[in-house]
Amino acid sequence: MKSPFLSVEDISLDLDGKRVLDHVSFRMKEGDVLGIIGRSGAGKTVLMHLIRGIDPPPSSGRILFHVSSCDRCGRVDLRSFAGSRCPSCSGPMVPADIDLWEEGSNGAGERLRERTAIMFQRTFGLYGNDRVIENVIRALDDIGYSSDDVVSRAADLVDRVRLSHRMMHIARDLSGGEKQRVVLARQLARDPLLLLADEPTGTLDPDTAGLVHDLLLSATRTGRMGMIVTSHFTNVIESLADRTILLSEGRVVDEGKPREIISRFMIQPGEIETPVKEAGGKTILSARDVSKKYLSVDRGVVRAVQEVTFEVGEGEIFGLVGQSGAGKTTLSRIAGGIIEPTSGELLIRIGDDWVDMTKPGIENRGRAKPYIGFLHQEYDLYPHHTVLDNLTDAIGLQYPRELGIRMASLCLRMAGFGEAAMQDLLHKMPGQLSEGERHRVALAQVLIREPRLVILDEPTGTMDPLTKLEVRDSILHARKEMGETFVIVSHDIAFVKDICDRVAFMRGGKIVKVGPPGEVLEDSDTEPSRGKNQAAAPET
Repeated sequence: MKSPFLSVEDISLDLDGKRVLDHVSFRMKEGDVLGIIGRSGAGKTVLMHLIRGIDPPPSSGRILFHVSSCDRCGRVDLRSFAGSRCPSCSGPMVPADIDLWEEGSNGAGERLRERTAIMFQRTFGLYGNDRVIENVIRALDDIGYSSDDVVSRAADLVDRVRLSHRMMHIARDLSGGEKQRVVLARQLARDPLLLLADEPTGTLDPDTAGLVHDLLLSATRTGRMGMIVTSHFTNVIESLADRTILLSEGRVVDEGKPREIISRFMIQPGEIETPVKEAGGKTILSARDVSKKYLSVDRGVVRAVQEVTFEVGEGEIFGLVGQSGAGKTTLSRIAGGIIEPTSGELLIRIGDDWVDMTKPGIENRGRAKPYIGFLHQEYDLYPHHTVLDNLTDAIGLQYPRELGIRMASLCLRMAGFGEAAMQDLLHKMPGQLSEGERHRVALAQVLIREPRLVILDEPTGTMDPLTKLEVRDSILHARKEMGETFVIVSHDIAFVKDICDRVAFMRGGKIVKVGPPGEVLEDSDTEPSRGKNQAAAPET
């Protein structure tokens, strides 16, 4: 049977002469997930702030936490820990009822606030220029966590919110959903007894919102943490809450199972508010009228790429195919920021910002290039370095070696290596690997830089059929596990048909057809059927 945890008793709050909360009462037990639903202005956020202990105090009523407290060091924990020994000092844990807003509580209220986490509505509260893991380390430093294993603990928290593949990303360059997951990791660093989630996924797309919901529920199950969640979205409450209260004009007007309360909420008179959705979409790379010409001594002006327009979706495997000289490699090098186009626009989405790759500078191409991985056809590994050193040297790791091993293992797993083979693999030399294994290590060397977009130039080369299958599986595995987006430049039509979601066929520096591989490459193993859209050969 669950122990009691929280009692909100007859809470009222007046602000500027207006009553915003009116005799609100409810109870929670340890590990409960309570949903609060209501229209904008119903008092949801104000109530959350009161439970967190954020000023102003209530006008009347009280908020009681039923916990256990250490007689020796004052540590606060769940009531079910009463009778045990304090994990901090081994003192006795005794039952305690703490009134959060009672004056003269000998610091108990402040210690309770330290064990309460909150995710604010549309506010990420991150150190924007710090890396993901540095943001989590700062949260651990704030609570005085031991410095001996702080990096390892931070990496555990990043892994817990499924962001190990973004560990070294600058926080400002994350998407909205990724930022929200870093916020969650920072809050979980507190080892909270209660998490207050105020519209935690209101600006996220459905897939990302579903992932955050799963992480929130996992956090409550793993640590017996309670959670109070507010939302305008009825599906959020239904998917997260065990029990729901309906707020209207600061009063609790109904309480019960989520589905029952939601049905009553939906038939209330008046218009239901539709929250503002975050701008952006699925596209991660957008090219508009991109051209590249250069002067050749023997050929004159070469128009390598001519007014090319295409888009690549996030998580897509996009192929560039065509005969030699069609402009594939030139276009891929423009997309990778290696060369500049002569004209046109090429944008890549970094986090929620669109960055113009045609413009130099740290806020344009310089900002985007670290998030683009490029695996050349003639890739190479350091022959006298182990696989582990090849991988960690790729990022110039400044953190403990244990973190380097962790990141290297993660990327090898994402590149398709099994757990059993991986530990032995880390200490092998490249010369001891098969061609397929070397290619997967080279892919892991790209993935360890945590790119948003990976460009593969002729990834299969002259490989035998079985090795091609290994490479295909490693790409698909990285896409599934890390959400990576791939652009594949290849002459290998069979491989492209097997792996790509869409294909752009190039001829004479132009894209002449874009679509599913089966349609674009339907009539030939080398090029699409000729027709009225066929481009002329490039001018020289």
